[in-house]
Formats: sequence, C-alpha cells, structure tokens
Amino acid sequence: MGRKKHLPPVVEWPITAALRAAMGMPLLLGLDNARRIADGLGALYPKLQAKRFERAVRNLSDAFPDWSDERRRRVAVGCYQHVFKLGVEILFAPRLITEEGFAQHLFFADIAPGLSTLLSGQPCLLITGHTGNWELIGYAISMLGFPVHAVYRPLDLRPLDRWLHETRRRRGLTLVSKFGAVRALPPAIRAGFPAGLVADQSGGDRGLFVPFFGRLTSTYKSIGLLAMQTNATLVCGMARRLGPHESPPGLPGNSRAPIGSMGYSIEMVDRFGPADWHGQPDPLFYITARYRRAIETMIRRAPDQYFWMHRVWRSRPAHERHGKPFPAALRDKLAALPWMTSAELDALVARSDHDAANLASLQR
Repeated sequence: MGRKKHLPPVVEWPITAALRAAMGMPLLLGLDNARRIADGLGALYPKLQAKRFERAVRNLSDAFPDWSDERRRRVAVGCYQHVFKLGVEILFAPRLITEEGFAQHLFFADIAPGLSTLLSGQPCLLITGHTGNWELIGYAISMLGFPVHAVYRPLDLRPLDRWLHETRRRRGLTLVSKFGAVRALPPAIRAGFPAGLVADQSGGDRGLFVPFFGRLTSTYKSIGLLAMQTNATLVCGMARRLGPHESPPGLPGNSRAPIGSMGYSIEMVDRFGPADWHGQPDPLFYITARYRRAIETMIRRAPDQYFWMHRVWRSRPAHERHGKPFPAALRDKLAALPWMTSAELDALVARSDHDAANLASLQR
C-alpha cells in the first residue's frame, strides 16, 4: 500500500485554523447552551437527510420488531440528537475530564471485575461500540490510573491530527493508528497497557458473520485474533449518557450527585478471557460472537445513543449472496455458543433466508 497523500502544509494550516476556530464556538457558548443548540440541530437534521433517517427507522424496526412506528421514529430522532451532542461533549471533554473534575461527570457502575483485570496487569482489551460516548471509556480508565492505548483513524489534516494526539496524551491516552495497530498493539498489551477498541465496524463481505439483534452481521476478525495472540481478557463496557432526572450509579435512588451537564455512567457489560474460549470448537468465532453480543446489550440499554443511520447489515455472508442454503458448518458454530437457544438459532436461520431473498433492500 502506498503512502497516504496529504495536502501541502500551505493549504493544511489555513484549513486547520478555520476548523479550530469553528470548534471553539461551542466552547465560547458554554456546555449547556451548546448542548441545547445541538439538540435543536439533531431534531432538524432528519428533515434534511430523509433517506438516512428512514434507514435508521428501518434498522430500528429490524432490531426492535415489537416497537410501535412512533417509538422507532422518536428514537431515530434521538440518535441524531445524540450525534450532535456527542460532538459538543468531545470538544469539552479535555476541559471537564481532569483529575480534579472527572468525578462530577463520570460515575462508575459495577466495574469491579474489570478493575481486577486491570490491576492484575494481565493483557487486556477494552471493547465498546459506537454507542454512548466511546471516547470517554479511555478517559475514565486513564483517570483511574491505567494509561490506555486507543485505536483510532488518523485525521486527514496532519496539524489537526497532532492536536488530537496532544490533547489525548495529556489525559493518559496514547492514540494508535488503525493502520498500524496490528504491529503496535501486541507489544503494548503484553507490557500491561490496556488497549481500547471500538469493535462494531463492519468487516465487509469477507468479515466474520456473527449474530447481532438476531441477524448475521459482518465483524472484523482482527480483534479476536489479537485476543488469541496476546491471551488477553476482554472487558466490554460503555459510557452511557445519564438522563436529566436519572440518579448516578452507586447512589440511593433519591440522591443527586453534583452532576455536571455532561453526566455519564461507566458500565461493564461482560468480561471473558482465554479460559472461556479454550476448548471451544472455533475460538475466533466464539470471541467475536461474544463481544458482539455484549455490544448489543450496551445498545439495548440506550437505543437512542447508537448510530442507527449506518448500514448495519449491508454486508452479507457468501451463502446469502450466492443463493445457497444456510451452511451446516455455520449452524454448528452457532449452536455451540453457550448462550444460543434452539429458538434463537431457528430464528437466525429464518432471518438469513429472508435476507437472501431481499438483498437489494439491504443496499439502500
């Protein structure tokens, strides 16, 4: 692969300066005002992007078939509002998530098993999805005293990318380019540094297809392979935005902590390691299916904090694309998953048959 081409510095710097100035506007407005504006923009945006909004509604219909259409549309608008508020909160995070102030914004739920893994120094992967505020997971763990190596996609503008590195480094986060993560992460993980990964991206038609909301979903193989290579424990969790009247975890139901306008609950959903996948007929399939299941659990806790406008199920397995029967080997792998019931397996196969007959609709 050739080196990525960048704009000349004489062009990069003015563009970066303009973007930094635009990013500074929410900071001048203040968090509360900026979030109110973000809410309004999020409610307006679906009217400007009707095609993507309808895709979000369809995805919600597939994931939550028992919901009313009115509820799906309300949650779809909510996910756009979440995206806009997320942009504001990411800008404010370096100012608010500090050693002195993080306790006013981050509240830790039952994360003791995950902390025991971090304290042990054993290899650890921190897994989350595009739900809640995934960047705050790294902030939260680093505030507890565990420097995190977080995988990210480098920004096209090099000055902006350097600024991003510097602001995250000051909070104990080391950013690792996704394009070099295969080489960079194993030594860091073995040295005791937890690695943070957002693990719900599509792996394309050649990815590993595992269940996600009762449907086969493409997932990258690299995370499971990394776990096997380093014998890492996977700690799956999320940073869930707290509602305006919601009590932070760990406090009595009628108590109110000094929540800043950006209040998040740091929640662990699952934790598993080599002892769980050793002996499985297909360890890679087990690891991938289990952390995908954990991401589904995260999304169910806050459906309006997920990116439903994405083409979640666009990539399809080869048997669907080529009109072949559901593979017996895949059915056996699914049946071997400890949490898979016969009814769920039958429904998954039926859904796959339905998707094979309606491939065109998945490309919209």
